[in-house]
Amino acid sequence: MSDRADRARWTPPLRRRRRADWANQSPTWREARPALIADALKRASARPSGNWFVVGASREVRAGRPYGRTVGGTEVVLWRSDSGELRAGPGVCPHLGAPLRDSRVVCGTLVCHWHGLGLDGGPFAGWAPYPVHDDGVLVWVRLDSVGGEEPTERPVVPARPAAGSGVDAVFTAVGRCEPEDVVANRLDPWHGSWFHPYSFVDLTVARPPRGEDDDAFVVDVSFRVTDRLVVPVRAEFTAPEPRTVVMRITEGEGRTSVVETHATPLTAAGADRPRTAVVEAVVAASDRRGFALARAAAPALRPLMRRTAGRLWRDDLAYAERRWALRSTGRFPG
Repeated sequence: MSDRADRARWTPPLRRRRRADWANQSPTWREARPALIADALKRASARPSGNWFVVGASREVRAGRPYGRTVGGTEVVLWRSDSGELRAGPGVCPHLGAPLRDSRVVCGTLVCHWHGLGLDGGPFAGWAPYPVHDDGVLVWVRLDSVGGEEPTERPVVPARPAAGSGVDAVFTAVGRCEPEDVVANRLDPWHGSWFHPYSFVDLTVARPPRGEDDDAFVVDVSFRVTDRLVVPVRAEFTAPEPRTVVMRITEGEGRTSVVETHATPLTAAGADRPRTAVVEAVVAASDRRGFALARAAAPALRPLMRRTAGRLWRDDLAYAERRWALRSTGRFPG
């Protein structure tokens, strides 16, 4: 096909719209029925996770130093071998309880900084490794004592753009709530234009879930670039497992791009002051010819992508924390 034909087919990603008026947009509270959201949450909660939990970004677990996280009240330490293989296990040294997240990795061996006990990733003196999975964007650890489900060999990893075709960034924040409050926030797309007018306009839920066999929220929304320039898309929100919600762009600019929101409990079940980590992976893709430049500039783009996610989660964590506060005192209206 000639360059002239390519230019004729080219369409700009941006659309110009009238100036937004927050107060005059259509109310969405009638469509955002508490029972509908609760049913979607109940179906998500019933799906198996295999006891897998997201602990962070793959690139955060680097060679030469350990990475620590507490999941469900259990200390976990992760590190990489000399060959880059991911390893994980209890974050408490089996000798005298030192925090292994503060130790060192020497030639692929985790060496305790208190007394020099070395762990190569195999069982030792009551210390036993945890199953771990690196999907190229996120790292997962399997904690059977925390999950309490039938374990599976691999986690439920959402479908993503083909490896190497997108730009990914991972944002992490912590809130005082439980994972279900984070998931419930994501299963309420109706709040988008009202609660996040700086990012979204013209949001319409074209089709809510209809049950287990048709369980996606189909949403038409425009991402705001400036006050009057937007990028309109159609997206689907699904919950493939209890602690994950995926937004996938199905039509429009960036088709196949995904935003994965993973909610990882930091405190044990039933804690008086629960804390949950939101680990959100954005994998952006585009079939536009110039997107190769974005891939090349990925290291510079990732901080911007994380800042954008952080602005949204400043508000969404307030939503999740409010939901938990009302639930924990028996005042939740849903």
